[in-house]
Amino acid sequence: MQRELEIGAEQAEATAPRSTGEASPSGGRGRDEGAGPRAWRLARWEVGLLVATAATVVLGVTTSSQFLGSYNIFSVGLSNGEVAIMTLPTALIVIAAEIDLSIASTLALASSVLGYLWMHGWPMPGAIVAVLVLGGFLGLLNGLLVTRLGLPSLAVTIGTMTLYAGIAEIVLGSTIVADFPSTYTTIGVDAFPHTDLSYSAVIFVLLAVIFGVVLHATPIGRSIFAIGANQEAALFAGIRVKRVKTGLFVVSGLIGALAGVLYTLRLNTAEYDNGSGLILSVVAIVLLGGVSIFGGKGSLVGVFLAVLVFAGLQDALLLTNFPEDATDTVAGGLLLVSVLVPYVGGVLSRLRRSTARRQLGSAP
Repeated sequence: MQRELEIGAEQAEATAPRSTGEASPSGGRGRDEGAGPRAWRLARWEVGLLVATAATVVLGVTTSSQFLGSYNIFSVGLSNGEVAIMTLPTALIVIAAEIDLSIASTLALASSVLGYLWMHGWPMPGAIVAVLVLGGFLGLLNGLLVTRLGLPSLAVTIGTMTLYAGIAEIVLGSTIVADFPSTYTTIGVDAFPHTDLSYSAVIFVLLAVIFGVVLHATPIGRSIFAIGANQEAALFAGIRVKRVKTGLFVVSGLIGALAGVLYTLRLNTAEYDNGSGLILSVVAIVLLGGVSIFGGKGSLVGVFLAVLVFAGLQDALLLTNFPEDATDTVAGGLLLVSVLVPYVGGVLSRLRRSTARRQLGSAP
């Protein structure tokens, strides 16, 4: 399979964006343009995110002298770790021109099942493994419905989002499980050894490196870009589109379950509505990171920087005694920015090209 993907990706490369900086959301032409201008155009969004990250740090330091303190850094990583982890598979799925809106509900169901199994005497290692397997199965269900039945992933995952959340409520009901072994719940109290980072933040960094290498430096990653850019061309090039997409959904389910385990142990609480509302933050970060909602463009560097901007802005607001229940405004605002900025950039680009054509046409 590896060899087939490599051959197919190479054949489809002409139809796919470069995987080393695939996407400036402001748009861009194909590979026929010069390498220098293209590289700059593709890097503009990441450069903008770097500036936004720096501005967020300045805002935070101005807001509170504790913003860069070790305890605050730990707290930011702790409260945003699971969301950050879920952005990684979501980014790959969106680059492949699909969407998974059920990943936060997978977190909730994983939390409920973990609590149920522990409550009924399962050893914690066995319960965690069972929950991860369940997550992979939930992702597989999404993948099969999308690839084998040809259903739109938006409709499928809206349906399974509700389905998984409902099953989570059936599993635990109003029961709250809160007696997990302290050996595991310390991840919500202690920093990762020799760092100021939470365990979930360290896991996010490690997974980001792995996902980044897979996306930007392997045939599978090139296949993902080719599928998102032009699925029909990818099929003709020999890429196994259904298999790649199904695999992405399985990974998404697995990561969602992992996030559910971390979320549960961090709070030392399993209940059916854990993680409710997190999907908005996940999607906002992915789009803010420069991943095109139409597929075929994006980078893990952009997503990583978007996580920093998102987490930093939320924390800066909380340090100003901003109502915690209103912090969703950050996700909503960033989501609008991530959509409007590329749109405005595209409009301005078209206006410039139109003006240039008129000037050429009127030249003597």
